[in-house]
Amino acid sequence: MGYNSLKKSLFLLLMTAGFSCYSQQDLKLQYNQPAVEWTEALPIGNGTLGAMVFGRTDTELIQLNEATLWSGGPVQKNVNPDAFKNLALIREALTDENFEKAYGLTKNMQGAYSESFMPLGDLILTQDFDGKKPDLYKRSLDIQTGLAVTTFNIGGVNYQREIFASAPAQCIVIKLSADQIQKLSVVIDAASLLRNEKSIQNQSLVLKGKAPSHADPSYIDYNKEPIVYDDVTGCRGMRFELIIKPVIKDGEISYDGNKLIIKKASEIVLFVSAATSFNGFDKCPDSQGKDEHQLAESPLKKAVAKKYDRLLKEHIADFQKFFNRVSLKLNEKETNKSNLPTDTRLEQYEKGEKDAGLEALFFQYGRYLLISSSRTHHTPANLQGIWNNKLRAPWSSNYTTNINLQMNYWPVESGSLSELFFPLDEFIKNVSVTGAETAKSFYHANGWVLHHNSDIWATTNPVGDFGKGDPMWANWYMGANWLSRHLWEHYEYTGDKNYLKKVYPIIKGAAEFSLDWLQKDKKGYLVTMPSTSPENKYYYNGKKEGVVTTASTMDIGIIKDLFKNTIEASKVLNTDLEFRQNVSQAADQLLPFKIGSKGQLQEWYKDFEDVDPHHRHTSHLYALHPANLISPLKTPELAMAAKKTLELRGDDGTGWSLAWKVNMWARLLDGNHAYTLFKNQLRLTKENDTQYNRHGGCYPNLFDAHPPFQIDGNFAGTAGVIEMLMQSQNKEIHLLPALPDAWTDGEIKGITAKGSFILDIKWNNGKMSNTRILSNNGGTCSVRSQEPFIIEKLNIKSEKSSIGYTAVFETQKGMTYTITPFQ
Repeated sequence: MGYNSLKKSLFLLLMTAGFSCYSQQDLKLQYNQPAVEWTEALPIGNGTLGAMVFGRTDTELIQLNEATLWSGGPVQKNVNPDAFKNLALIREALTDENFEKAYGLTKNMQGAYSESFMPLGDLILTQDFDGKKPDLYKRSLDIQTGLAVTTFNIGGVNYQREIFASAPAQCIVIKLSADQIQKLSVVIDAASLLRNEKSIQNQSLVLKGKAPSHADPSYIDYNKEPIVYDDVTGCRGMRFELIIKPVIKDGEISYDGNKLIIKKASEIVLFVSAATSFNGFDKCPDSQGKDEHQLAESPLKKAVAKKYDRLLKEHIADFQKFFNRVSLKLNEKETNKSNLPTDTRLEQYEKGEKDAGLEALFFQYGRYLLISSSRTHHTPANLQGIWNNKLRAPWSSNYTTNINLQMNYWPVESGSLSELFFPLDEFIKNVSVTGAETAKSFYHANGWVLHHNSDIWATTNPVGDFGKGDPMWANWYMGANWLSRHLWEHYEYTGDKNYLKKVYPIIKGAAEFSLDWLQKDKKGYLVTMPSTSPENKYYYNGKKEGVVTTASTMDIGIIKDLFKNTIEASKVLNTDLEFRQNVSQAADQLLPFKIGSKGQLQEWYKDFEDVDPHHRHTSHLYALHPANLISPLKTPELAMAAKKTLELRGDDGTGWSLAWKVNMWARLLDGNHAYTLFKNQLRLTKENDTQYNRHGGCYPNLFDAHPPFQIDGNFAGTAGVIEMLMQSQNKEIHLLPALPDAWTDGEIKGITAKGSFILDIKWNNGKMSNTRILSNNGGTCSVRSQEPFIIEKLNIKSEKSSIGYTAVFETQKGMTYTITPFQ
């Protein structure tokens, strides 16, 4: 069966199965040359196995990852018994405004660094073409199917390689073919940066190894051995196994040492499987570890028994049941550039040429990456998704909880991928367990706490290596509170009360810690102390630089938001009245937001000057986004202060910072400014190229460039586009709230609003022309639009409001409602 015929049959299959299946603009990344740098390779993944495909001709490189392959082992309890002794002294120093003393004492309240996400290894395919050079070269990644293809001609023979990561088969499948028989002679090898042993078993290449017991973060350079394998605890360093099995048509298989040799085959299908001994955040990966051999071998046996076409069909059907729920079309009257190489499109885009198709591709790429990296139990997408080729990845490729982990999941609900929330949901449950111990041992507090960094072992202590780290980032206390927002939002989008009942104790636990953490200042307000504003500094007493303070605006915003959500959750469940009253009373006493001398939302307890006024973090605007405590509709004065803050911060920044600002400007209902930041996200960055390696943007493979690569900017960019086209804040659905002038015509289908409403929105000449709302749960629906509208069939007309027009109507479960303009 041809690939295009297969896509058509799958489309019909999914439609008859009841899945939304929308036609899409051409959604391919494509290039006319192989990847030289890792950030030019093409990512595939099934949520557990990830691969970066370079598309080389004579020596193909496929770099591999497995989601659960991390250094280290379960966290120890009470790692810093003396930590609590410093807390009262810090608070006393802050009360006296002795910020330098508070800073030094805060360093005494640190623990060990988190562990690191490890690279699995490389698959190397070598073909000898007698020095002949290829022509007609193409490589591509179809993000609608998750299929990467490389084609080229050498000596009159057309060669093709197809590769996909199958979730149903739980393995990576690679098909090598040629248009002439017996033209495939390949040497198959594997390598790993980790300690390993290779062997040939049953005509398969097997690589077994063990992860380090500890890996220092990449920014630490004071230890002689940053990678440690010796394990003094007896419970660190997981095992792993990689199996590569070829199945050939014609030809013969032999081996040379630990390499597989295939000669004169007409077709080769390689099956790649891998697994680790990881058995949970609290289990020793060695003595209590799972059988990695059985876990790697079992899916391989099943996959090998199936024909390639069936494996591909099952993979695409599984992938598209998620991907095809949402489509985005922008300015389709523009010149279609989908036939151009992606790197060429990026170069032209940066020079100012229009390419709405590239913008739609970038939007859908975020959804593609989330589908490909968030399908493994207890292992949410990390700082690089599941793609990492370094022993010491940037920032350990860990879970950074002062923004980055949360960013990864901003589009999971609104982008109609709610099922893929489960790895983060499970991770939050894990850190609530270890976080309770940290709250008790470090602070003698109830509830649970999570600091700046975590990992697969659910680390929750303040990192910093016991005083060697800077409290500017190491001693941040709000991770539990922020992650609790995701639990509440999952309920808001799904309406699943049974789910809310299960996670309410976790939300409550974060609130319990906050109640214990809060202190009264001299004016009687409840404040946090110590406090930081990630990862910024302020000037005090002239030009002295401060980090540790009282009641950063971010702290107050997060706790206000947590208390609000906790109260609402207890009301929905009709439970915990006394605790609800305690939280409500504390919420009323929290320090209010303040507007500074420049008209900005004040970041600090006092109106300090920033050391870096253009700092990448806009942490003090948490109340604007992702929370909803500040908005032009409810708090116009504070919204103006937030706008001034963004203007002072500027429109530059790292890749993920640009993405956060997209969302913030959208929340301020300024689509043109949001679009400016979105365009900046697509600024081309290249590694080892001084012309392009100077700013945040994206790499040739559309990976977000901090630089270096961080995947959070991809996910937040996708969420930002949805925020421009639809918001479900203030218990209403706002249609086209921040539509930029550049997107004159378009259509987005299948996005989700809170209350489990599915929306299709179409607009022409910058105005909404048609909206369809499917109510999954029934209930009240409140709609806002810039223009007057009518709810058809119900014949309900909108009414003029302070911003636009609104209408409220009751919906029935499973019914679709059409909204059109009305004059």
